[in-house]
Amino acid sequence: MSKATAKALYTTIDSPLGELLLVGEASATAKGGTALASLSMPGQKGGAVVQDDWVRDDEAFAEIAGQLRAYFEGSLTRFDIEYVSGVGTDFQRRVWHAIDTLPYGTTTTYGKLAERMGLSRAAVRALGTAIGRNPLLVVRPCHRVIGADGSLTGYAGGLERKQRLLDLESESA
Repeated sequence: MSKATAKALYTTIDSPLGELLLVGEASATAKGGTALASLSMPGQKGGAVVQDDWVRDDEAFAEIAGQLRAYFEGSLTRFDIEYVSGVGTDFQRRVWHAIDTLPYGTTTTYGKLAERMGLSRAAVRALGTAIGRNPLLVVRPCHRVIGADGSLTGYAGGLERKQRLLDLESESA
């Protein structure tokens, strides 16, 4: 969490990708009152694990859960969720911001994203590493970044889930 005094809240919700673990903290400015710190799924590489001092609060995530349900139903194409600030390095946050701008139903390659960000070809690997550390799967659409040859590569939630998200978006777009 961004502040030592902030209480970590969490809930789980069912989804077409399996049970999702949502972690956040109370926020006076967030729609629904909760800023999201993490969204992870079963078996995710580097996914969050519930800690003893976290507080389960299903109601705190009602707004976010509603947006996720609408997304999975194909009726929501852009999330309106406040994220917990201060997560990640400056470079990671810059990459994550670039991912947030990728339009629904589209894909781009790691190389094209790096070029759009003004990064050198040598920085593509660092960009891929930053994408792999995205703590907000689904809502921060790193699934829209694919290999130069059009192949699915590197998704912490698994390539099968990446394909399901891309299929969902292509059917709804």
